Amino acid sequence: MLREPDCIFCKLVAAEIPAAVVYENDALIAFLDNGPLADGHLLITPREHFERLSDVPPDTCALLARAMPLLVRAMSEVVSSPGCNVLLNDGKVAGQEVPHVHFHLIPRRENDSLGYRWSAQTYAEGRAASIAMAYQKAIREAID
Repeated sequence: MLREPDCIFCKLVAAEIPAAVVYENDALIAFLDNGPLADGHLLITPREHFERLSDVPPDTCALLARAMPLLVRAMSEVVSSPGCNVLLNDGKVAGQEVPHVHFHLIPRRENDSLGYRWSAQTYAEGRAASIAMAYQKAIREAID
């Protein structure tokens, strides 16, 4: 199993530091965030150390995704949240503070103070098609 000795989440997975674990299996662990944005804020992370989402094997991603509905249903019931945000900060520039892939499951309630509006933009004429074609090419090359 991949492990980084200085990674706080690897230490948590190895039970070297305490955590309020709510669910775990052979592939992943889910626990309460120590600095929650809302009551019941969960983190779900693979047991193995992967710094970026692009490093995670597809089968491991599938196991993480498979656990999310279970966790969100429990969250909805336990902390009475009618909604949630699922968030991944991938890379330091995206706000990733712990360099070990983890998803945030953040309970949301009507009129909470978290907000949800991003300043969306529009594409210049032809730019979306150009980017889509570049994505398709990169994906084909990665698959082949």
